[in-house]
Amino acid sequence: MTNHSFIDDPALDELQINKEVQKTLRREKINASIRYIILLACGLGMLYPLFWMVSAAFKPNYEIFSSLSLWPKEFSLEGFINGWKTGTEYTFGRFFLNTFMYVIPKVILTVISSTIVAFGFARFDIPFKKFWFTMLIATILLPQSVLLIPQYLMFREMGMLDSYMPLYLPMAFATQGFFVFMLIQFLRGLPTDMEEAAMIDGCNSFQLLIYIVVPILKPAIISVALFQFMWSVNDFLGPLIYISSVDKYPIALALKMSIDVTEGAQWNEILAMASIAIVPSIVVFLMAQNYFIEGITAGGVKG
Repeated sequence: MTNHSFIDDPALDELQINKEVQKTLRREKINASIRYIILLACGLGMLYPLFWMVSAAFKPNYEIFSSLSLWPKEFSLEGFINGWKTGTEYTFGRFFLNTFMYVIPKVILTVISSTIVAFGFARFDIPFKKFWFTMLIATILLPQSVLLIPQYLMFREMGMLDSYMPLYLPMAFATQGFFVFMLIQFLRGLPTDMEEAAMIDGCNSFQLLIYIVVPILKPAIISVALFQFMWSVNDFLGPLIYISSVDKYPIALALKMSIDVTEGAQWNEILAMASIAIVPSIVVFLMAQNYFIEGITAGGVKG
């Protein structure tokens, strides 16, 4: 009987390793494909209402609720034309302008006040600092609806009703605690080396804030501005409480005014103007998305 001695063959071992590697790569590709398919399906499901709104704006009014198809059977621009004219003496462009007349000051005041207050909390040892920081957190947890009546009475006594000042004036006093807290946390993750060097060179606190801190805080500041812009453009309750004149209505109230509860609403006109109304938020987000993502995720300076 012949004895055979088995000798390890390096070529066979390498072939086996290559097969294992190919099998692993194939499995990873399959898993990645499944993940992408699931994400794509979820993304399409979330975006379908938006696509439907835009496509319905190009449909005649009678066709909107008769089909779920995104492609109009009868293409029409009537919704945009009549919707832009509105049922008042003002065009929809007037309501666009009204929106930016309080949104822009609101964003600017929010950024300035929140940055100053956050800088004070993060870099100065003020008296009762922990107490005031606790009060700041308490304002975040406090429901905004609790403040509606006292704020309305206060602005009424100040003679500011039917104006935009109640919508943006409180922002000058850093009343948005979430943004202040967000900037404080960002500042706490930053090293103080450059600030100490600037102080040695003779910079005062104001110069330190303007020339050193603000450039470093740029991603977080842009995130604050973007959040405030989108929230303010979509705000309905604030203008509803304080604005009573049609010529001062923002987009949100103009869209609500277009819905007639006594007669059949022209939904193609409403959806057409709603499609136009979301354009500024989308454009601003696309322009600032890189800074927005960096401001949300970054917690310090990369060396």
